Amino acid sequence: MTENKNQHLSLLYDISELSILVSDSKDIDTFLQQVVQSVASHLHAEVGSIYLLDDNTGELVLRATQGLNPASVGQIRMRIGEGLVGMTMDRMAPFCDGSACENPFYKYFENAHEESYKSFLSVPIGRGLEKIGVLVVQHSQPDYFEAADVMALRAIAAQLAGTVANARLMMGLQQTAQPVSTPALMQRLQFIRGEATASGFALAPAALLAPQDPLLADVPDDGFESTANAYQHALRATVDQLKELQEQLARRLPESAALIFEAHYMILKDPRFDRQIIDLIRQGQPAAAAVRQVARQFIALFNDSASPYIREKAHDIEDLARRILFNLRIEKGQGRSPIDKNIIIAAQLYPSDVLKLASETVAGIILVGGGVTSHVAIMARSLKIPMIIAQERELLQVPEGTQVLMDADIGNIYIDPSAQVRGQFEERNRLRLAATGGGIEMRPETFTRDGVRVHLLANINLLGELDLARTLKAEGVGLYRSEFPFIVRSVLPSEEEQRLVYARLFKQMAGCPVFVRTLDIGGDKVLPYLNLPQEANPELGLRSIRFLLKHRDVFDQQLRAILRAGAQAEQLGIMFPMISSLDEFEAAREAVVGTLATLQREGLSYHTSPAIGAMIEMPSIMTIIDELAAAADFFAIGTNDFIQYMLAVDRTNENVAAYYQPFHPSILRSLATIVERVGRYNKPISVCGEVAHDVAFIPFLVGIGVRRLSVDPQFLPLVQQTVAAIATQQAETFAKALLAASSLHQVQKVRAAWEKTFKPV
Repeated sequence: MTENKNQHLSLLYDISELSILVSDSKDIDTFLQQVVQSVASHLHAEVGSIYLLDDNTGELVLRATQGLNPASVGQIRMRIGEGLVGMTMDRMAPFCDGSACENPFYKYFENAHEESYKSFLSVPIGRGLEKIGVLVVQHSQPDYFEAADVMALRAIAAQLAGTVANARLMMGLQQTAQPVSTPALMQRLQFIRGEATASGFALAPAALLAPQDPLLADVPDDGFESTANAYQHALRATVDQLKELQEQLARRLPESAALIFEAHYMILKDPRFDRQIIDLIRQGQPAAAAVRQVARQFIALFNDSASPYIREKAHDIEDLARRILFNLRIEKGQGRSPIDKNIIIAAQLYPSDVLKLASETVAGIILVGGGVTSHVAIMARSLKIPMIIAQERELLQVPEGTQVLMDADIGNIYIDPSAQVRGQFEERNRLRLAATGGGIEMRPETFTRDGVRVHLLANINLLGELDLARTLKAEGVGLYRSEFPFIVRSVLPSEEEQRLVYARLFKQMAGCPVFVRTLDIGGDKVLPYLNLPQEANPELGLRSIRFLLKHRDVFDQQLRAILRAGAQAEQLGIMFPMISSLDEFEAAREAVVGTLATLQREGLSYHTSPAIGAMIEMPSIMTIIDELAAAADFFAIGTNDFIQYMLAVDRTNENVAAYYQPFHPSILRSLATIVERVGRYNKPISVCGEVAHDVAFIPFLVGIGVRRLSVDPQFLPLVQQTVAAIATQQAETFAKALLAASSLHQVQKVRAAWEKTFKPV
């Protein structure tokens, strides 16, 4: 088929017009039907269909069609990966087949009456990480669709993404499966095993953090105050609460400064927001309905923006409206917001969400049906918020207020637990707290059982962890993850904003060595405001030092901020992540040398002789370790990424997570080689990945000669106890036995023999 380009452009214009219409409509089905009719007409296709993802069931549901049996709408459902539609969503890529019914992935639905249609073209509808649905066109003629049609349909899907997501927000599309409170559901959800990502214990009522917030849904207004005076009172209460939450968050998360509720305050200062609500109330609308209507208008306006930064502000409007509505309730109840002192159950979380949760006194987080970015997990751990990932989507139907018990040490979830279960876990939690620093006096220096010195340093993610690091006598900061000042902002932080953060780091750790890792973004660590191109495989893409060397303005600005902030620091180290070649290291080191020269010319105060080191995370350094050891001042082994890249395993992928094996013979032998080779050059080397606090792994590290361990502050007591129980000669014997093992089975036998005699805690 050959299409005129003007017709495709006309189609995009018509879709844009439909996007405007939906804001005035309360019937999403009518809107979707208009879309499929317009798409089918412009592409001269006999069938046009939209399938949308039901977040409650994880299924794609046929929501509108032109050409298929209308009775099949709402009835045809497919899991992600099932059929051609499910495959399109799973791959998040277009699919075109000139004879679809012969494709092995084709799934036949008798009630659809689609057997006469040969050509099939589908494109996913998505926004960032959010999967929304699939747009499909079909034709009875074989090989009907061409490359131009694929491009046009992709453009339409991109145009639709924000509008459909916004329509779901406004019209409650995601209530297709209403939360139910049946004995059968509660029985099924009595006990759930998940994946622990941030340790801790919590027993609290459940609160659902759904894309469609219940307070913004079209619910009866008789539970809310309705007058203009009541609205003004709720507004003042909201402002006071925001100020209190901001002060609390600034204490816990100094990196945020006054940024997290900045958008809330700007919206409140916009006279259009307040005036429109007051006008609607005076026209006879209840206050709650007026707040919802104006909030939706602003959300739609922001979502339609071409700027990712502006679109992100739609979430702030939703959050602000939720807080105002909460304060409009007739029955005020307890707490400062709907999620105060609750366990949050959510289908998706971003770092900005965790920041908002941190401003409340949330008890814990359960993330349902998905993975978690490393930054979200790290932030939850740093802010001491227990977190579990669970795959049971029915958790999203747990009634609000149901008591939930989280054991985030091992990943267990109990819904409406019995008194006996509660008692057992409360006692165990008391003992756990005592064992992780609550009654343990840390010694200022750490030695093995036979007197060999081992230095314990702290991994610092957020400045709020420094107090604990000092209390537990950390000997310095072995790894400061500098990306968090970038994550908590919606724009790139300036040199001065970065300098102020780093200055607090050096001041609080005065007299101790501090090693700062330069910006490590990319992969699952995304900064939306940079608006970088999407990559097919971001873990192997433009991340970490590769990003910085390509964006020298960002790199130079950060280096200036670090060196200026550390002007008085006794020991300052700068290390580069994801170094894969000597050339990369030398290029990054030259950037530091250039920055030093610039600061000298400008006459500014700065640290004149920083140590310059490299993170060891890439397999490629194994054959150039001698050259790298000669060039760098120090090293830190980031075992998390090192294991991932050595074994080609994404440990957040449940399909292959079992292959992530720190005790794999190749990992053990590689670590031993690295430590031995670096030792020849008398260069310091530390281990800062998760194995550094693994009781089972520490004896091996000591046995191969590691004398610096850098761990999250909460693990310092455990690591000191473990090291103190080790005799180096025994550890060396253990390490040699492990290095001689050639299979995981043999490694396990060596470990089993060791564990019979080694009892560290």
